[in-house]
Amino acid sequence: MINLPTLRQLRYLVELVECRHFGRAAQACNVTQSTLSSGIQELEDGLGVRLLERTKRRVVTTPVGLEIAKRARRTLEEAEGLVEAAKAGAKPLCSDLRLGIIPTIGPYLLPRVLPQIRERFPDLKLFLREDQTAHLLDQLASGELDVLILAFPMDTPGAETMMIGRDPFWLVCPASHPLAAKKSVSPEDIPAGELLLLEDGHCLREHALAACKLPGRMRANRFQGTSLHTLVEMTASGLGLTLVPDMAKESHLIGSSQLAIRPLSGKETAREIGLAWRRTSGRRAEFKLLGKTLGEILSGPHQ
Repeated sequence: MINLPTLRQLRYLVELVECRHFGRAAQACNVTQSTLSSGIQELEDGLGVRLLERTKRRVVTTPVGLEIAKRARRTLEEAEGLVEAAKAGAKPLCSDLRLGIIPTIGPYLLPRVLPQIRERFPDLKLFLREDQTAHLLDQLASGELDVLILAFPMDTPGAETMMIGRDPFWLVCPASHPLAAKKSVSPEDIPAGELLLLEDGHCLREHALAACKLPGRMRANRFQGTSLHTLVEMTASGLGLTLVPDMAKESHLIGSSQLAIRPLSGKETAREIGLAWRRTSGRRAEFKLLGKTLGEILSGPHQ
């Protein structure tokens, strides 16, 4: 008879491999250290392999232990997905939802969509985290977050995505700049050396470069901003030109009479807004419903 491991034993192993310390792993599992140690020993006995090298100072995972821990993570994700699918089937978007969002979307999108989300799904408990794309994707992969709102194109390994809207770019320049005299601006007209961009790590930087058909590590203005608000203030001070997405333009980010804002011509001068979630998640139907709802709000009139 095969002695199958329990989910509790698998969780003990995963936490121990991540913490590399019996005390911290036991605390993470909310059990005593002796209970965790016994669970790991039972897992080793049942599998017939040694998962750990135990010393007085540290925990060393054996090669087979690392492989078992990797598979255990996937098994735990599948088990959690099963529970999530059952909850979603009973009543969608009625439980906790940990949502990650990037800084160049959050302040402009959330005030518009949250009131309607609360109205449509009153039992949904939404927990928000704002961070750069790479960090959010790491937290999604680890299970710290359930779903993300990101700007695309973006490489999202291990995630399923759903586009919910298109967000065109606008050129912001001093009112005295020659480009301010145009009704719309071609990307080819924008001097690369005058273009102000966000710091490395912000996906809006790469999307702006793509919209202007400029090479990746560009020969741009040496000044960089930490936020869209900073870029607009730098532009108002005469340090250069910048690009802002449509949702930021609509948020009264640009109110100075010293500035002019002009649309960019061309079909590819926009970013896509979309959701991303783990392919293994059991809440796919819920996230599809959330994406459909957000898309309807974004395509409707501003409140």
